[in-house]
Order: sequence, then C-alpha cells, then structure tokens
Amino acid sequence: MILFILNSLLLGAGLAMDAFSVSVANGLMEPRMSRRKMFLIAGCYAGFQFAMPLAGWLFVRTIVSVFSAFENWIPYIALALLLYIGGTMLYEGLRGGGAGETKPLTASALIVQGIATSIDALSAGFTIASYHAGMAVFCAVLIAAVTFAICMGGLMAGKKFGAHLSGRAQVLGGVILIGIGLEIFIKGMVL
Repeated sequence: MILFILNSLLLGAGLAMDAFSVSVANGLMEPRMSRRKMFLIAGCYAGFQFAMPLAGWLFVRTIVSVFSAFENWIPYIALALLLYIGGTMLYEGLRGGGAGETKPLTASALIVQGIATSIDALSAGFTIASYHAGMAVFCAVLIAAVTFAICMGGLMAGKKFGAHLSGRAQVLGGVILIGIGLEIFIKGMVL
C-alpha cells in the first residue's frame, strides 16, 4: 500500500508540472489575484488531473481501440490549445507595448488551460489500467491533491514575480504557455 501511495504521488507530481508552469504564468499575469481565485484555479487544474486519468482508465477497460487512436492526437491537441492561449497573450502583451494592466483570467481560458495541461494525463489511464476501480479513484484523488498543492505554489511564485515584472508579465506568460505546448508536443512525438 505504501508503494502504491508513493507511486501515485510521484505520478501526480509528474503530471502536475505543466499545470505548475501555467499557474506561474497566471500568477505573473495577475499579481493581485485573490486567494479565492487562486483556490479556484488550482482546483480546476486538480479537477482535470483527477478526471483525465480516470477517463483513460475507463477507456482502457472498455474501448481500448478507440483510445489508442485518440492517444496519437494528444500532443497535437495540447500544442494547439496552448499555442492559441499563449499566442494571444503574447500578441496582446506586445501590442500593448508591455505596459498597463493585464486582463484577468477568464473562465473559458481557465477551462482550456485545464484541458491542455491535463490531456496527457489520459495516458496515465494506461499505467493504472490494472487497478480495480477503488484503487484507480484513490490514485486519481492523490494526483489531484498533488496537483492542487503544486499549482498553489506556482500561483504564489507567479504573483510574487508578477508584481515586479508589471506589464511584461503578459509577454512572459505567453512565452511560457507556448513553451509548454512545444514541450508536450515534442515529448509526445519522441516517446
């Protein structure tokens, strides 16, 4: 049981790295973000990190052939979503000259970020496919808890540095999101 918990926590930490980076970018964009909004953002990412491995687990247990075909598209989907969000942020930051107030994160952008940063967690469903339902849910809960904690740290770090970067935060946030998209894509193409 201890090994199962340790493996689940490590899996959660690995899966949460993209969400951590996006959390830092969000903190950079909104250095005056309220604690309530921070909990909402981290909770959204944790929710997606909870749901995606379970969806992968369910697909593997029921319709493996459909999921196998979809798995090849995961790097492309993540790249497209993050290029769009990051590119928009970069464009707006450069267009505005890097000065002034940045736009707060919208609910739709948060959902797209949540999907983009957790879509690779669908593949984690393959790694937990041998678990019975209770173990799979417990593993997903641990992944979500780790993601929540890591994202809160990322948001706090981003807020701290965002206050010092002022208007350049939007450009930096856009570059970070584009970089994450490229990293997911390259990793998906190589592995």
